Amino acid sequence: MNVLPPGTLLQMMYLEERLGRTPPGRFIEVGPGSGEITQMLLNRGWCGQSCDLEATTVAKLEHRFAAQIAQGRFAAFHGDFLSRSTVVSPQVDLVISCMVMEHLDETAQFEFMRRAREVLNPSGKMIGLVPGSPAHWGIEDDIAGHCRRYTQASIEALANTNRWRLMHVAGLTYPLSNLLLPLSNAIVRKHEGSKLSMSLLERTKQSGARDVKFKTRFPPILGLFLNRMAMAPFNALQKAFSKSESALVIYFEASPAPELVHG
Repeated sequence: MNVLPPGTLLQMMYLEERLGRTPPGRFIEVGPGSGEITQMLLNRGWCGQSCDLEATTVAKLEHRFAAQIAQGRFAAFHGDFLSRSTVVSPQVDLVISCMVMEHLDETAQFEFMRRAREVLNPSGKMIGLVPGSPAHWGIEDDIAGHCRRYTQASIEALANTNRWRLMHVAGLTYPLSNLLLPLSNAIVRKHEGSKLSMSLLERTKQSGARDVKFKTRFPPILGLFLNRMAMAPFNALQKAFSKSESALVIYFEASPAPELVHG
């Protein structure tokens, strides 16, 4: 079993609790990375698709989820969710993305919201996880090709501007990720600083498949400490501080505004 970074564990724990409130259906996942959220959805009875700009990411997903693909429960494809030439399943119950929207310029960000509404059932919803706290912009944002970090207010403004209804928003991983941030930045600078010479698009493509020891990859022995049971106190803390403007991750759920449901 993969040993996940502490911040990722906290995000997954929060997402799992929120998914428990939603009956399984069909999903489209944008930017699946290594497939941790994909696995969670499939384990909970969902079926659907994941798309990514990077072909190697898709190949790894196809290998990891070969059994579910054979069962007709899952498909992974290489493509741009925003492109009209990319065919996705219409009328899904969930559009979900993790660390995707911050890579989009202003025009593409609005197009993402429009495209998500286009493929979503009128009663469906979108779940997004994005970087929070612009004050904490750092080396990781640069090497990952980010355009912005969000605030809870900017997420609400984005939803309102694009005629979505914000159903839930919370800051995640505070204070643990904030305490670990100086160490994280030092590791990223040492092992990935060379990526700054790449184009923004290449940095974006590679951001979902990073392999950095003690940042995205941990020795199995650390699973004794990096697991859901050990993270339970920090999960309680992130919930207690869910309104903190210093939270490094923002989680949100949104649904199409009522006037657009039949329009």
